[in-house]
Amino acid sequence: MRILIIEDEKPAANRLGKLLQVHFPEAELIGNLDTVSRAVRWFEENATPDLIFCDIQLADGISFEIFEKVNVSSPVVFTTAFDQYAIRAFQVNAIDYLLKPIDPKDLERAMEKFRSRSIQPSLDLNLLKSLIQPQAKSYKSRFLVRFGEKIQSVPMEEIAFFFSEERVTFIQTHTGKKYVLDSTLEQVESQVDPSIFFRLNRKYLSHVDAIEEVLTYSNSRLKVFLRNCTDSDILVSREKVTELKNWLDR
Repeated sequence: MRILIIEDEKPAANRLGKLLQVHFPEAELIGNLDTVSRAVRWFEENATPDLIFCDIQLADGISFEIFEKVNVSSPVVFTTAFDQYAIRAFQVNAIDYLLKPIDPKDLERAMEKFRSRSIQPSLDLNLLKSLIQPQAKSYKSRFLVRFGEKIQSVPMEEIAFFFSEERVTFIQTHTGKKYVLDSTLEQVESQVDPSIFFRLNRKYLSHVDAIEEVLTYSNSRLKVFLRNCTDSDILVSREKVTELKNWLDR
């Protein structure tokens, strides 16, 4: 049984090699590759191994790039530090994964799966990538509000800022209209795009276009003036000053 290891961390590669030699002496280790480019070159020049142990993150990229560039028919066992939920999802795709540091019992389980498998399913590279790459978070595009006895939807592009008053959260539009919102300001903050909205203080969450003026204030704080807002005492704490400046400077 010819086994190829693709791993950029030398201690991890050595540990895996020793575990294989101790528990599976019939295994022939035919090499260890530490980069995507070297692995691609190796597969172009050598016969396909019986089994591959492959780390996900290599020195020059994600190992999935290897399988996009060359046709690899060998069964693959990925070694990874990703959490168990991602691993369960990977396993639905009928591929095995080992958490580092590799436990000998987990290795035996993976080898048993390899030996008992008659057909190796193809790798779903899009699925694998989606499980390890952060997904773009989606934000609300509108808010449902109360307006007297009516309810209506306010599009995000119309909202200038959110504010809290006497434990009630309000939306104010760029044209000055106000609506009651059945959410806390904390809940709203997690639902809007942070590149567009900034939490000025406990009371205000503002759209960048609603900020009319920012002035330095006492104790290293900032005072913010919002368009169509009568509150002239909107202060940004000293702790948030740098964060606000960086946000405005994007």
